[in-house]
Parts: sequence; structure tokens; C-alpha cells
Amino acid sequence: MRCLSLLIVALPLTAVIAANHSAPLPIPNSDAKTEAEMKPYTELIEHTDATIDMVPIRGGRFVMGSPETEKGRYPDEGPQHEVEISPFWMAKCEMTWDAYDVWMSDLDVLKRNVLGFPETPRDKLSEKFQLTQPTKPYTDMTFGMGKAGYPAICMTQHSCRVFCEWLSAKTGRYYRLPTEAEWEYACRAGTTTAYSFGDDPKQLGEYAWYLENSSEKYQKVGRKKPNPWGLYDMHGNVAEWCLDQYTTDFYGKCKAEGVVKDPLVVPLTEYKRVARGGSWDDGLRRTRSAARVSSSIDWKQQDPQVPQSIWYFTDALFLGFRVVRPLTEPTDAEKAAKWDKSEPPQVDKNKR
Repeated sequence: MRCLSLLIVALPLTAVIAANHSAPLPIPNSDAKTEAEMKPYTELIEHTDATIDMVPIRGGRFVMGSPETEKGRYPDEGPQHEVEISPFWMAKCEMTWDAYDVWMSDLDVLKRNVLGFPETPRDKLSEKFQLTQPTKPYTDMTFGMGKAGYPAICMTQHSCRVFCEWLSAKTGRYYRLPTEAEWEYACRAGTTTAYSFGDDPKQLGEYAWYLENSSEKYQKVGRKKPNPWGLYDMHGNVAEWCLDQYTTDFYGKCKAEGVVKDPLVVPLTEYKRVARGGSWDDGLRRTRSAARVSSSIDWKQQDPQVPQSIWYFTDALFLGFRVVRPLTEPTDAEKAAKWDKSEPPQVDKNKR
């Protein structure tokens, strides 16, 4: 009887797991149990031609922040402190409109319906994140700068988070924004200099679209030289969202603790939040590896909606994102407590 009662208790748990997780879409080289097994792979967004190239980033330690002697340094880049990072995959390039629009405009659903493709369990699980997708934008969100092959822009961090939830359900693999520490670790790619290519700003144009060479607009992703770990546009083109709340005291707290593993400032207020990398509209200082930017309500000045949208930063033509996927997927409880936690809840009051 004791064994029977255990079986009865276990069955609903299995049902819950099956209801919330689907078998991953089979993709070559996407499965790894250990860091040594990690390989580059290309994620597919089912029923579309959109892809996301993913690059393995080995775990390790690095010194986060910039030294006080670094030219162009901002005060919020210190104190320097040692951080340990667990292995993850990172998108080779910034998220393009090609992939972002699938979620934003239901392109996969439309193609599936037109061609009569059967609905998969992943389609079913991703549905709720398409029902909560952005309201129709009031204008062309590319602002005439280009679409196919160009980075998606002007989204809030909330938009990125919901996109990642949709992408995770759609593929069966867990994706999210990088933490600020993961982002800088990947950007530096083992270097300790102002940029991933060294300290000489005269070389920036070889690696980045920035104020001096961008023609006052973003450019197609992946056209400049990559950093030592094969990541493109980590300097310039568009600044990139991170998971963290922006604070000026967290670095000091980390330094006081010694080596901190996988740090994250869980966001508990809507403003300010972190973006990294600088953009096509920035100069030499903002495109350095350690430079930080904090979000602002001023990024919504042109939004004509009342109340203003939770999905768009209409004035942030310089802002995009890229995704990461940790080697070890956290549990649902860990996601809720840390990795997916964001306060306050965002409610779209413009939807009828």
C-alpha cells in the first residue's frame, strides 16, 4: 500500500512537468551535458526561415569593471571585483528583426495556418506568450533604417523577457537575457583591456559601428570583426539589454564578498535597468567593454499612447538585445526566484 500511495502522488507531478515542458525541437549540436560537449549550433524558429546562431561560452573567472586608470572610465564601472561565470551559449549576433518579428507579428502562426502544418506541443506551449505580445506599434519601429538582417530595436526589457519565454517554449530550450556579468565576461573574451581588441581606440572601426562610421543609423549584424570568442557587434551597433537592475553600489558589495558566482541584481523597480555595449550613436567611451547604461523613462517621450506602452521605448533607436542559454537549465523554482523575476508586474492597459 505504501508503494501504491507513492505512485499515486507521483502521477500528478509527472503530468505537471509534461504540461509545462515539451521535447526540444531536434537541432544538431544543441544538446550537451557537460561544458566539454558544448558546440556552436543554429537555433531554428519552427515554421519559419528565422534562425539564431549560438556560440558556446566556457565558464571561468574574470575581473569585472574597469581600473581607475582606464581612459574614458565612468565612476559606476568600479570597484573592480572577481566574478565566476557558469558556462552558457550566447547568440553570435544581436537579435534581428527576422527573428523578433516572428513573435511580434505571429509569422509562424500565419505560415502554419496557410500551409496547413499541424500544431506541435511546442506551438501549444508558446501560444500564451503570443497572446501577451506587443500591441500594434504606432509607427514603423525600424524608423527607415532597414529590416532584414538588421537588429531589432526600441523594445523594453519586458518585451525581451516575454520574447525569451516564447522562444523557450517554441524551441524547448531555455533562453533569457544575459546578466550584466555574463555580458561583460563574453564581451571581454579573456581580455583585460578597454576593448576586446585592445586599448587602441583607432581600431574600433574594425570591430564596431559607432558614432564615427555608422552614417547615423544601425547596420546589418555581423559585418565587422568578431571578438576573440566569435561574437559580433559586442561593441556598438545597438546597445544590448541585460537582466539586471542598474545600481551603483552592487560592484562594491560584490567586492566585499570576494569571488561572487553568477551575480544578478534582480530588478524590483521599473527603472533603472542595465544595457551594455554602446551603439551606432555612441562614441569611444560608451563602447568600451566595461561601460554601463541605465534605462530611463525619457526613452518613451515620443510614445503617443495613454498610458504609454509597456512594450516599446520609442526614443531608444539605439537599443536591442541578444539571448543566452545556460548549459544547466535552472529549475522552475529557481527561474521564478531569480532568473525570470521582475517587479513590478507589467500590465498592458492598452489592450482591449
